[in-house]
Formats: sequence, structure tokens, C-alpha cells
Amino acid sequence: MPDVAPDDPFVVHRSLLFTVAYEMLGSAAEAEDVVQETWIRWDAIGEAGRAEVREPRAFLVRMITRKALDRLRADARRREEYVGEWLPEPLLTAPDVADDVELAESVSFAMMTVLETLTPTERAVFVLREVFDVPYGEIADALDKSAAAVRQIGHRARGHVAARRPRMEVSRSEQQKVVERFLAAVTGGDLQGLLDVLAPDVVLVADGGGIAQAIINPVLGAKKVANLLRTFPKFGAGAAVLPVQLNGAPGAKIVGLDDGHDTAITFVVEDGRISRIFAVRNPTKLGRLDLEAPLSR
Repeated sequence: MPDVAPDDPFVVHRSLLFTVAYEMLGSAAEAEDVVQETWIRWDAIGEAGRAEVREPRAFLVRMITRKALDRLRADARRREEYVGEWLPEPLLTAPDVADDVELAESVSFAMMTVLETLTPTERAVFVLREVFDVPYGEIADALDKSAAAVRQIGHRARGHVAARRPRMEVSRSEQQKVVERFLAAVTGGDLQGLLDVLAPDVVLVADGGGIAQAIINPVLGAKKVANLLRTFPKFGAGAAVLPVQLNGAPGAKIVGLDDGHDTAITFVVEDGRISRIFAVRNPTKLGRLDLEAPLSR
């Protein structure tokens, strides 16, 4: 993107546009592509045309929504043919993202995986209305639907999400303590420590994308998950677990593994234990873990 005045609406709202695109697509790389496409369209309007836009924020959100929706629909077949489980691309996030509870919840891995179960239109309506509080009329304009139809879609999407999202609210400090216990048990090969920190019905889901070695099907149950994870010390003398903030919550990055592929791990903590573990090993989804994602609402 060429030099642009800092008060240009696109610059002002760029983080918002990226966040909308990411929550719709689950891919930071594709979100950046859509943001760039939106900039090209915005720039093509010309200075005089942009000056006539009465509500630039709404205009830009409408543009990014349409482009992200087109991309999401085009990706449907590719995701159906994906090798193993498809997980969102993890984001390295600044500590202050967690301070915005609604933003942190909306980009959490738990929420992002639930959003994957919605239809593209349901996802667009849910993200725009529930996360960014976009009026129904503006959503209707973006989707070329009536406001009444959008309300019905939103009601259906809310019910779908409510039935699948984690129900326990956990403080950031409690989440941090549980994750630290988990990481200590993993790095120490402590089987009992893992069993103590994992919920009995914990589920581990991994995404290797057919590139990096990863379990194809989810692993269910504390004993199975613990036995799988306790082998970490055997992964190589150079392997290390690095605590990081991923998607607004405590996570970890494992580097130096013998197969040359890093791993990003995120968690769902409920009632003092880990109930979900998401491990992303597909290297095409780990290219941004050294750069904090620009998220905002």
C-alpha cells in the first residue's frame, strides 16, 4: 500500500477491517489479502469519490464483508478436501487484547472453531452483529438481503453458537495458572501432572494440513491425551516450549522439534482444567507468530 495520510479512513479503520476479515475467514493470510483488495477498491474510488462517502467506517466494513464472504464461499471445497482437521490460523496477540473481554472472546480458538460450523452467511451476520455491533440495516446492505431476513439469520446463528461455545467463564489469572501447570507437566514428562490438569473428557485436535505430522482424528479423554503428550521430552534435545499469547489467551509455541515443524497450542479452560487443546502444525498457518496481529473493534 503506498503512502497514505494517517487520517485516511482506511488507515484509521485498518485494524478493524483485518479483524472482521479474520473472524470471517479464520486465516490471517487470507484476511490480509482481503484487506489489500479492499484498499485497492477504496483507492480506485478516487479522492473526490471518497470525500462523498458519508460514513466511511460502514462503507469499508461493507466492502470487506463482501470480499471476505466471496473468499469464504470459494474456499468451501478446498476446506472439505483438507487433510485431517482444519483449524484456524493462530494469531500472536498483544496482552491488552485480553483486556477487551468481548474482542478476546470473539477471536478465541474456541469461538473461531464454532464459527467454522456456521454457513458463510450466518458467519457474516453473527460476526458483524454480535462482535462489531453493526446495525441490521447495514448488514442487510452488505449481504444484499432484507433487514428481516438478516434478523432471522442472526437469530439462527446465535442459537447455533450458544449451543456449542464453552459455558464456563474463567478469569485470565486462572487461565494463566492452569496453562502454566500444563506446560510444566508436558516439559517434565509428568503423567500424573497432566492427568491432574486435564478434564476427564478433554479433546485434543491437531492440524498438520498433510504437511507436518499430526493426528488425523481428535483424541478424546484425559488418559489418551496425557499419554500422547508426555512423550514431549523425547521430541529432540533442542525442543522448547515458549509461552505466548495466542488469540487473546495464554498459549504456547513448541520449537526445535526433530521434524523441523513448529507447533502452536491454544487451550480452553473450564472449571480449573483444560477441556480442549488445539495444536496447529501446518507451517502455512504459522508464518505470523513473530508479529502481533492488529486487532480492534
